[in-house]
Amino acid sequence: MIRIISRSFPLTLLPLTARAEWTVNLSPGVTEISRSIYDLHMTIFWICVAIGCVVFGIMFWSIFHHRKSRGAKAHHFHEHTLVEVIWTLIPLGILVAMAVPATATLVKMYDPKDAGLDVQVTGYQWKWRYQYLDQDLDFFSNLATPQEQVTNDQAKSENYLLEVDRHLVLPTDTKIRFLLTANDVIHSWWVPALAVKKDAIPGFINEAWAQIDEPGIYRGQCAELCGKDHGFMPIVVEAVSPEEFQQWLVAAKAEKAAAAEAANRSWTLDELMQRGEQVYLGTCAACHQANGEGLPPAFPALKNSPIAVGDVGAHIDIVLNGKTGTAMQAFRDQLDPVELAAVITYERNAWGNSTGEAVSPTQIADRIGAAQGEGN
Repeated sequence: MIRIISRSFPLTLLPLTARAEWTVNLSPGVTEISRSIYDLHMTIFWICVAIGCVVFGIMFWSIFHHRKSRGAKAHHFHEHTLVEVIWTLIPLGILVAMAVPATATLVKMYDPKDAGLDVQVTGYQWKWRYQYLDQDLDFFSNLATPQEQVTNDQAKSENYLLEVDRHLVLPTDTKIRFLLTANDVIHSWWVPALAVKKDAIPGFINEAWAQIDEPGIYRGQCAELCGKDHGFMPIVVEAVSPEEFQQWLVAAKAEKAAAAEAANRSWTLDELMQRGEQVYLGTCAACHQANGEGLPPAFPALKNSPIAVGDVGAHIDIVLNGKTGTAMQAFRDQLDPVELAAVITYERNAWGNSTGEAVSPTQIADRIGAAQGEGN
């Protein structure tokens, strides 16, 4: 979000959080397309400036030169073929001059072929899922801003509401095709520096692409009003060299394998509670609140809830599969078995629920495996 503050207004009268760098123009970005868009924008801007200068110059000259004090009298005439032709051909020529570079830029924007890497981007309320197609790697990217900053109990960081727990890591000098869709409602994936802004619509696949020239971190946000936490699903793209990207891929796949192995070991109640609190605060607290009291009736409380203190099988089922007709999502594909077991254990033992029950990752893995077997 860019805040524009008038220079004429005393900055000392504004709160510190309202101060921002003075800027009113687009930025060139870090891709060929973004620079083409910037150049096109500046071309159109100067054409508009020239038109404004000519039109207002003629108007002011006419007002001054033909003023009544000089004895000027209005000339009455009807139609003038030459004037009609001139003020038709000149705007037509200007429009053609603007259409040529605009069309060339649009053609390039909608040409995703010959991509070196395909990434599927899926919008969820309120997070992003990134799947590296043909790489057997996918993960969710969640807001990393502490809840204390949101509630003004802690000073806001430099990247307030613009930081995530996992960056979308991409290689530079590589054409990347984005396939965008959504799991629930319409979202919009927008990263200004890459000149990519495309709607993510449930049941549809939209395409976009970018080739990043400069390593760095580039931030964006969901640009479609998608629910109460629309402003809490930022995007962070980390561009690295192709060599560093390959190293990151190896490390990310090893991390995924380690997480799968972790599901097979025994976890204590304390370990699950510690891990579960982290998962809950990052995934569930937006709706059910950090204190478990929820926001009834849309987001029911988990504290002393029949679900959280009742039958553990029903609790597991609703977390895995969600609840039709409500805002409760299915988390089976969003969290791994360890995270699912941990957060369910946490919900059953936090805020005074104290059931003393620990759900193991193997229970979750077995439940997911059984459901997949029935589906086949």
